[in-house]
Amino acid sequence: MKKYLITSEEFYTNIPDIFHSKLHLQLKEHRPSHVLYRDKSNPDYNKMATLFAEVCAEYKGLKSFLHQDVGLAKKLGVAGVHLTSTQFTKIQEAKSLGLEVIISTHAHEEVLLAQKLGADAVTYSPIFTSPNKGKPKGIDDLKELLKICKIDVFALGGIVSEEQIKKLKETDVYGFASIRYFMS
Repeated sequence: MKKYLITSEEFYTNIPDIFHSKLHLQLKEHRPSHVLYRDKSNPDYNKMATLFAEVCAEYKGLKSFLHQDVGLAKKLGVAGVHLTSTQFTKIQEAKSLGLEVIISTHAHEEVLLAQKLGADAVTYSPIFTSPNKGKPKGIDDLKELLKICKIDVFALGGIVSEEQIKKLKETDVYGFASIRYFMS
């Protein structure tokens, strides 16, 4: 099962040296297949995204993604962009630039739309209870979704324990994405 590490300002900080150190540590410890730089409030987003891309380039086979910004993702040479659930219209633009696209989804219909528009993968959430994310979808809903779609699906939301990972492994899910699971 693929692992998708999502950064957060709370854990990784906006301080370049600390960010650099923590990102290296988490990548070495958890060995994710995918990693996303996500920091919605950083006024120095481009500077930190550049540092993120440099760190990720040191890890062979690691696919790195930037949050929302198609142009910056292309400029920095990362694998792709992770779009929000309000950015479906950006999928084709990102694909035309040679970027991989992951998009956030919260309903079966959104997953099927992302598939139709050519996204490479989706995050589908929340699977488990997650702060301020609404009612969890649960494993049964995830299994139903996987029966009707062909796109790669990362389960997201409230994934913090090995017990939850074990439950996800009982499905055909492509992988899981998390912030808190990787904050050891």
